Amino acid sequence: MHTLYLDTEFTSLTADYRLISLALVDPHGAEFYVELSDGWNSADCSEFVQKVVLPQLALARHGHSRREASAALQQFLQGYSAVEVVSDALAWDWPLLLDLLGRNGLPTHVSCREDVSLLSDLDEAAIPHHALLDARLMSRAAKR
Repeated sequence: MHTLYLDTEFTSLTADYRLISLALVDPHGAEFYVELSDGWNSADCSEFVQKVVLPQLALARHGHSRREASAALQQFLQGYSAVEVVSDALAWDWPLLLDLLGRNGLPTHVSCREDVSLLSDLDEAAIPHHALLDARLMSRAAKR
C-alpha cells in the first residue's frame, strides 16, 4: 500500500470554510498540487489566510476550476492500486478532499488516517502554510 501525505489551505477556521489549494505527496516522488480558481472568495478569507496563504498562490501556473481539479485528482488517485492518505489535520483536510472529488466520490482503494505528530516538532514559523510545501514536510517527517 502506498502512502500519500495530504495538506490543504482553506479560507478560514470556521464551519463554512472553502478549499483554496490541495496537495498530495508520495514519498517516492509523485505529487499532486492544485490551486482552485473558483469556489472561494478572498473576502471570505481570514486575516491570517490573506496575509500568509494568498500571497504564496500562483494561480496562473497552478490554478484550475473545481471541475478540472476534481478530474485531475481522480486521475491521480487512479494511478495507485491501494493508497492510504495521511494528514496531520484530518478533520479539516479530509472533508475538503471528499468535496473536491465531487459526485464521482472516493475511489474504493483509498483510505485515510490522521497523524498529528507529523509536524508537531516544528516551530510554527517553520511551517510555510502552503499545501504542497507542507505536504512535502509531512512526507519527510514520516521518513524520520
